[in-house]
Amino acid sequence: MNSEDIAHYLKAHPEFFEQYAEMISEITIPHPHGGRTIPISERQILTLREKSKQLEAKLREVIQFGEENDVVSQKIHAMSLALLRASDAGAVVQAALKHLREDFAVPQVVMRVWRGAPSDLAEFQPVSEATRGFAAALTEPNCSAESAADTAVLFGGRAIKQGSYAYVPLRDGEIFGLLALASEEPKRYYPGMGTLYLSRLGDLIGCALAAHLPPA
Repeated sequence: MNSEDIAHYLKAHPEFFEQYAEMISEITIPHPHGGRTIPISERQILTLREKSKQLEAKLREVIQFGEENDVVSQKIHAMSLALLRASDAGAVVQAALKHLREDFAVPQVVMRVWRGAPSDLAEFQPVSEATRGFAAALTEPNCSAESAADTAVLFGGRAIKQGSYAYVPLRDGEIFGLLALASEEPKRYYPGMGTLYLSRLGDLIGCALAAHLPPA
C-alpha cells in the first residue's frame, strides 16, 4: 500500500478518525518551517493560518484593484463631462488632451483626425498613408515597446526617448482618427496588457468628435 492508497482510504472512511482519535493525537509530524515535530492538530492549525494569510492577501489585492478602478472611472467620468460640454471638434480635442495629460498623467499624447473639419490645429493636419493604414487595421488598442508604422514622426524628437506606446483608433462606424500615447516607462504600455479603459477612452473621444464632424 502506498501513500496515495492511504489517502484514498482515509477520505473514503472518515469514521477512522473517530475510532482512533486517541492514537491520532499521539502522532507527530515534521514542522513545516523547522526540524522539530508537532502534533497533527497543531499542523492543521498552521495550515489554516497559512490559508487565511493567502486569502487575506487576495482580499487586499481585490480591494486595491477595486480602488484603482474607482479612480480611473472617476477620471473617465470627468472627461466625459468635458467632452459633452465641448462646442466644436477643436474643443473636443483640447478637452481630451488636457484630461489625458493632467488626470491620466500620460507624458506624450498625440491625436490625428483626417475626416473633415479643416483647422489650423495640428491634430487635423494630414498624416501619411502608412499611419492611416495602420490605424484602419486596428480592431482594438495596440500596445508596444516600439512606435508603429511611421507614427514616430508625430512625436517629433521626443519619440526616441519613449519606452512604450499605445495606439487607440478613433471611430464612428469607420476609423477616422488615431490617438497615440507614449511614455518613457517601458512597462506603461506593453503587448498583452488589458486595454478595456483605452478602448472606452477611444470610444468616448471618437463619439464626441464625430458629433462635430461632417458625415463620412
